[in-house]
Amino acid sequence: MKISNQRVREIINFIQSLKLDQKYHTEFTKEKIKNILHIDESLTHSSANSEINYEKLEFLGDAVLRLIASDFIKDKYPYMQVGERSELRSHLVSDQWLEEVGKKIEIKRVLVIGKKALRDSSAKATIQAEATEALIGALYESLTILDPIKDWLIPFWEAKSKEILADPHKKNYKSALQELTQSKGLSIPIYKTIEIDKKHDNPKRFFCTVYIKSQSIAEGFGKSMKQAEKDAARKALKYYENNIIDY
Repeated sequence: MKISNQRVREIINFIQSLKLDQKYHTEFTKEKIKNILHIDESLTHSSANSEINYEKLEFLGDAVLRLIASDFIKDKYPYMQVGERSELRSHLVSDQWLEEVGKKIEIKRVLVIGKKALRDSSAKATIQAEATEALIGALYESLTILDPIKDWLIPFWEAKSKEILADPHKKNYKSALQELTQSKGLSIPIYKTIEIDKKHDNPKRFFCTVYIKSQSIAEGFGKSMKQAEKDAARKALKYYENNIIDY
């Protein structure tokens, strides 16, 4: 696979911006072109190259991510129960978390995407998340050890862990709402969601109303149906927390 000198420099600069341990930067130089090619592959969408793209490295990245996230939780929260560890890990390897990391490292500036995919604004978040996961796979393929990747990701995980653990519902608002309504002998929440805008990046693209016993309890918005339902569930929980006597 041929790669231009400009692209090589672009990837080297990108790797340096990640702030991996300095001693590993020598693995991403012109002399280590194989590793540069791994990174380039992880940053290439299938719309730009149907044969060499990030899909295989994304699969590897998924396995690496789950392993080192489990290791991080074990080290950081040694007394946490297995069920709680599993729940926390689901947030630390989620597509949403990967998208957030992708934004922070500005992965979009080095992505190679075909014109058709570029025009699809609804796919931007997904591509960023997938490429970030593939990048993790490419780093492992290049370095063949986990420690530098784990060390790089720890600050992202520490911030997310604090956010999740500070929330009494652990961000699982729909599950929490269903548990609450069932414990009080109420009906299962019913979500009715409509699209109110066609713009994919609009945070209020979808509007959702959640009903309990046919009564409208709360409304929510989101750029996806899932996010709108989650927002409505969060507001419904707050409603019940503020109206305990109405259970």
